[in-house]
Amino acid sequence: MDPTRVDILALPVVEIELSRLSSVCSPRTSGEDPEHVETLLSAEWELPPILVHRPTMQVVDGLHRLKAARVRGDTKIRARFIEGTESDAFVLAVEANIRHGLPLSLADRKRAAVQIIGTHPQWSDRRVASATGISAGTVADLRRRGGENGNEARIGRDGRIRPVDSSERRKLAAELIRNDPGLSLRQVAKQVGISPETVRDVRGRLERGESPTPDGARRLRTKPHPLSLTEPDLGHAVDRERLAVLERLKADPTLRLSEVGRILLRMLSMHSIDGQEWERIVRGVPPHLYGVVAGFARDHARVWAGFADHLENRATDLAAG
Repeated sequence: MDPTRVDILALPVVEIELSRLSSVCSPRTSGEDPEHVETLLSAEWELPPILVHRPTMQVVDGLHRLKAARVRGDTKIRARFIEGTESDAFVLAVEANIRHGLPLSLADRKRAAVQIIGTHPQWSDRRVASATGISAGTVADLRRRGGENGNEARIGRDGRIRPVDSSERRKLAAELIRNDPGLSLRQVAKQVGISPETVRDVRGRLERGESPTPDGARRLRTKPHPLSLTEPDLGHAVDRERLAVLERLKADPTLRLSEVGRILLRMLSMHSIDGQEWERIVRGVPPHLYGVVAGFARDHARVWAGFADHLENRATDLAAG
């Protein structure tokens, strides 16, 4: 069973006795949240079926629904069964708990990633990241800390097998980026055969004047030249176009009339300033804070890039469905 490709909603619903169930499979180390249980107890609608690993009768998804049923004094609960190994069941448990209900804490997601790296070492960083709701960079860091040097190849989210040693592909990606800085991460990744996250790392290394391969961050012999996606005058045109798109987004009721939508619009507005304003901000940063502010900017850029990847992946999944 591939736990990342299970169609949960297609599984039949059955009733099962509560006394047969175990919750030791849960990735939620803090146990049940009393407030969330109270919320479920007061719900006026029928709660979704829980997910159970048939071979072990462990609850994969629905820990709080199980607790609420026990508090109500129920003897049975609606459930869907899955097969496969316990390690695959754990992956499903993590995926289910980051997508709905009470989300897993960051600490729980990281612990889950470490466990999945151990049980599925052939999976790529992006595939583990997709299952746990953290970035591929964080997964790679956890993998390094654990001393896991991996196999010669790993399986990506798309099911394709890619070699771990991608030095030649990194060099080819670097050549493409130099020749056409306007290419997107996905365009370069598709042409070269590496992940967009690896392309992002290559682009960052080039911007810092480093070798595109992770060989101890060896500096290039030539003087580094910062990458520029557009000429300055074109940058202002792009800014105006982006502002026009932002105005259309602000008028969209699906965003304007929802709390999450309004938060997103505020975040987008903060970053949608023209080139002159960016220049004014750059000049206003005190020299002794250049490194600190640059570090924060890169961290935020990685967060936005991860956000963009999630949206693109969802769009791809919708198109494929």
